[in-house]
Amino acid sequence: MNTPDPNRCPICHEPNLCAMEKAKATGTQPERCWCMDAVFTPEVMDLVPDQAKGKACVCAACVAKVKIE
Repeated sequence: MNTPDPNRCPICHEPNLCAMEKAKATGTQPERCWCMDAVFTPEVMDLVPDQAKGKACVCAACVAKVKIE
């Protein structure tokens, strides 16, 4: 089993631009992240592999794509 990369979306594998991960990596205070106001529907969460749940953030593009479909 591969370890999920917390800097990549577990659905599309593109950078997820997570402000929380950026803060961890740089040792700075976290900025407000887009995901704090996002709605993650069950349809989005169903696309996340079990091993990545709670370990890697979904990107805004994937959240928006699932809303459109």
